[in-house]
Amino acid sequence: SALALLLLFPLLLICAIAIKVSDGGPVFYRQTRLTRDGKQFDVLKFRSMIPNAESDGIAVLAAEHDSRITPVGRILRRFRLDELPQLINILCGDMSVVGPRPLPTYETDEFPDIAHRRRLSVKPGLTCYWQIEDRSDSEESYRNMITKDLRYIDNWSLWTDIKLILRTIPAVLMSKGAK
Repeated sequence: SALALLLLFPLLLICAIAIKVSDGGPVFYRQTRLTRDGKQFDVLKFRSMIPNAESDGIAVLAAEHDSRITPVGRILRRFRLDELPQLINILCGDMSVVGPRPLPTYETDEFPDIAHRRRLSVKPGLTCYWQIEDRSDSEESYRNMITKDLRYIDNWSLWTDIKLILRTIPAVLMSKGAK
C-alpha cells in the first residue's frame, strides 16, 4: 500500500484539491467500522457528500440521485476514487487489499445470525467479489455481498486474491456497478 500511495500521490492530490475547492469542506470522511475480531477502526475515504450529510450520525446508503452527493463526489464514486485513502488503512494494518468490505458498526450489530459474523474472522479489504460483481444499494445486493464474502473466506488463497485484484482494475475502469 505504501508503494501504491507513492505512485498514486498525484491523483490523490488532485482529488483532495477538487474536494476542497468545490465546497471548502473537509477532504476526508471517517467512519467507525469493524476489522478482524470486531476491533473498531476509522475507515478513511475521500468525502463525496456534502459536509454533515449524516446529521443523525448514521450513514444512509445513498441512492443513485441522492442530492447529498456533491458533483465532485459523483465522479469520485463513479471511478471509486473515494476509496483510495483506504490504502492508509491497509498501511496501518486495519485492512487488507482483498477481503470483505468493512461495514459500519451499526450494520454489524444487526447481523441476524452467526454466519454473518464470520465476516469478522478476516481483515476487511479494499476489494472483494461484491465490489467487482454486484455493487449496488439494493437489499438483494446486500444479501449477495454476505454470500460472496463467506465464499471468499471459505475458499481463500493467494491466487484468489491475485485474481480479484486483477478483476478489480477493469471493473473500476468501466465503472461496473458504481453509482
